[in-house]
Amino acid sequence: MSEDDAKRDDGGTGDAPPRLIQPPRRRGLIARLRTYFFTGVLVTAPIGITIWLLWLVVDLFDRAVVPLIPDAYNPSDILGTNVPGVGIVIVLILVTLVGALFANVAGRFLMRFGERLVSRVPVVRTIYGVLKQIFDAVLAQSANAFREVVLIEYPRRGIWVIGFVTSPTKGEVQRVMQDEMVNVFLPTTPNPTSGFLLFVPRKDVIPLDMTVEEGVKLVISGGIVSPPERRAGEAPAGSETGTASAVGEAEDERDAGRGGS
Repeated sequence: MSEDDAKRDDGGTGDAPPRLIQPPRRRGLIARLRTYFFTGVLVTAPIGITIWLLWLVVDLFDRAVVPLIPDAYNPSDILGTNVPGVGIVIVLILVTLVGALFANVAGRFLMRFGERLVSRVPVVRTIYGVLKQIFDAVLAQSANAFREVVLIEYPRRGIWVIGFVTSPTKGEVQRVMQDEMVNVFLPTTPNPTSGFLLFVPRKDVIPLDMTVEEGVKLVISGGIVSPPERRAGEAPAGSETGTASAVGEAEDERDAGRGGS
């Protein structure tokens, strides 16, 4: 530090005491142990919870399926020890055999015959119809179901949320609307299996480059886990400049569309 700087710091008297550079304080044993503990939690918690959930699923299938197997064909009785996962293997084999059976002409005839019988039962036909449409949409991936992550304004202007486009709006809802509409599933945090179904004009949604898996992670984590930015030449993901620019452009396009209508 120069002499003039020392005088300024001391009000111009020139009698400022010398400044000593203090060495950084060493972290105590308790602080280091606390850091090690939380690091271990971050490493082991995801792995442990995943293994625990998988074990619950395996145990559920084993307790439901294994008692139905005759003792002569039960692997646990043959080997003399408990074999986990037998229930899941048997369910997979049975589902595959059922699919092979109903994939031919005779199977499709039996399928239509069974659906006609189910359609005559008042409550069962409603449940069966809804479940069949959901599984057809998800497994067949028709109309890009659950394949597009978007931003929409909800519950008011200026507040943006993550949504998932399930399909274009069809039927009476689209007929009574002037704009092209899309069905958007708005998940809740941290449980994305619950949420709201919104019918949103196509021009009011902002498509995102992130995958559905990345969008689900963002919702479940409450914004802690953000997907990486993929578009070159733009601000990194999470920066205020890039977010404000994208939102500003979307608002300009929406206001222009409203003004034209």
